[in-house]
Amino acid sequence: MSSNHPKHHEKQLMDSSKPPRQIVSDLFASQIQAVLATQNDRQPYTSLMAFAATADLKKLLFATYRATHKYNNLSHNPRAALLIDNRSNRSSDHYDGLAVTAVGTTHEVAETERETFLNLYLQRHPGLKEFVTSPACALMAMNVECYYIVSKFQEVTELPV
Repeated sequence: MSSNHPKHHEKQLMDSSKPPRQIVSDLFASQIQAVLATQNDRQPYTSLMAFAATADLKKLLFATYRATHKYNNLSHNPRAALLIDNRSNRSSDHYDGLAVTAVGTTHEVAETERETFLNLYLQRHPGLKEFVTSPACALMAMNVECYYIVSKFQEVTELPV
């Protein structure tokens, strides 16, 4: 079986002998979308987002138009979470699935870092160039404080950054 086969890659991700940082890196390499959780003054709000991670896993990047609920929520409360997982929508996901939640504080990428982070984001998502370079779009970064890795239904590993 080739290493590009999804089932083989999934098993590699679940290899509990790997260090947590490697498990997170491998999962991020195999996934292009995450669920962003923000909070307004009344309730949580979630959004499906394209994301990219820096090599050191200290920052997660995503983009959003400024005229959105998520941008408004983050403007008032920069605390957020991103959930990245490998689910396949099968019942086996309960025990075989892997989910990583990143928690931290978000900010719009500063002009001094924009080119570097924009290039990283576009390497993962070249089809989103028109969207992310629009003047109405904000390139956001999460400064990750901790990753929570959940595998085998209830095994939780904490990876501080």
